[in-house]
Amino acid sequence: MDNQSNSKIENASNTKSLKDRMKVIGPGAIITASFIGPGTVTTATRAGASFGYAVLWAVVFSIIATIILQEMSARLGIITQSSLGDAIREQFANPLLKYGSMWLVIIAITVGCSAYIAGDLLGTSLGIYTLTGISQNVLGPIIGIVILILGLSGSYKLIERVMIVLIAIMSLTFITTMIVAQPDLGEVFKGAFVPSIPADSIIMIIALIGTTVVPYNLFIHSATVQDRWKKPADLKESRLDIIVSIGVGGFITAAILITAGTMLKGVDVKSVAEMSIQLEPLLGSWAKVFMSVGLFAAGLSSAIASPLGAAVTISGVLKWPNGMKDKRFKAVFVGVMIIGIISSAIGFEPLDVLLFAQALNGILLPFISIMLLIIMNNKRRLGDFTNSLKANIIGGIVALICTFLGIYSLVDAIKAFMGA
Repeated sequence: MDNQSNSKIENASNTKSLKDRMKVIGPGAIITASFIGPGTVTTATRAGASFGYAVLWAVVFSIIATIILQEMSARLGIITQSSLGDAIREQFANPLLKYGSMWLVIIAITVGCSAYIAGDLLGTSLGIYTLTGISQNVLGPIIGIVILILGLSGSYKLIERVMIVLIAIMSLTFITTMIVAQPDLGEVFKGAFVPSIPADSIIMIIALIGTTVVPYNLFIHSATVQDRWKKPADLKESRLDIIVSIGVGGFITAAILITAGTMLKGVDVKSVAEMSIQLEPLLGSWAKVFMSVGLFAAGLSSAIASPLGAAVTISGVLKWPNGMKDKRFKAVFVGVMIIGIISSAIGFEPLDVLLFAQALNGILLPFISIMLLIIMNNKRRLGDFTNSLKANIIGGIVALICTFLGIYSLVDAIKAFMGA
């Protein structure tokens, strides 16, 4: 009897411990929900359809890179109780470097977020349109207004909860479809851990990494952790949040690629909706529901993150003190959302602006990753919590790869612009 009682107490303790650990999930979930948008779903689907599991390693690498960079950003926010925007503004004494860095970040992030918000809203509405037939040009603005109300609430906590729910929906949807598809596990592990570059796959590999390592997420993370954690002892919880949240995000992306690699290999994919057709023999009429719900959750999470990223970045760089409750913060959020609402209402996809945003992000990605490394070695700012040698080596490798991605993205955008 005593042994049974002890066993029950131990099980209850373990359950409580697990629940307590899950309570740390928050800021990392915002980052995960941010990078899994319609672009990621589409890219992963096309990657799987074109190359099977062969480029799955790119998803694994991108998640490792994201964890490394986001850990630095979160550590900066917790230890200094200031954002990456603050750090960039204060890093240089030279006025040219100081203000040049500030405005490069502000312009690139704002234009990028404004350019992509319409696509996020249309991607979100596509999920509902597939089930209801209601026009995306009607649904997009309605969803935009809902997000606008959410942003004007001025609550990071509310946004955290919404993002966690969306991640749960995406996990249930895309991981379930992967299991139902019954992939070859041996080939999956080979694709995940044995890097290969099939013919004509380099652009797809870069796209997979580029949709995960997102510059404005570094600004969002350094700001959102401050509401949750205040002292060095909290770093352990923050790292658990990052590893679990971003790890789940990587699993979702991998699940989409694996499902496409199993069901769509060799198919010229035009839209994510084609995946539901391939799943119909397995899921029947539920195939369309699963894919629609997953796409809706992915689009909504990314659509929330775009205006949030612009507002957080500008707020930090210009040192607005009151976070989401600041009127100027809300004005930026509203401004980006209005652009998205109008663009989605008229079905306008600003190609030239998108190319310009891509070019700016091509410059910004290596700049931000290198700046983050410099800042994380500033002992005056971080004291004993600067990067270790190991962190600098790993971070340096990630920064070099980000630089390559950035240059490639910039050149590709210029070529596309010149050819337009």
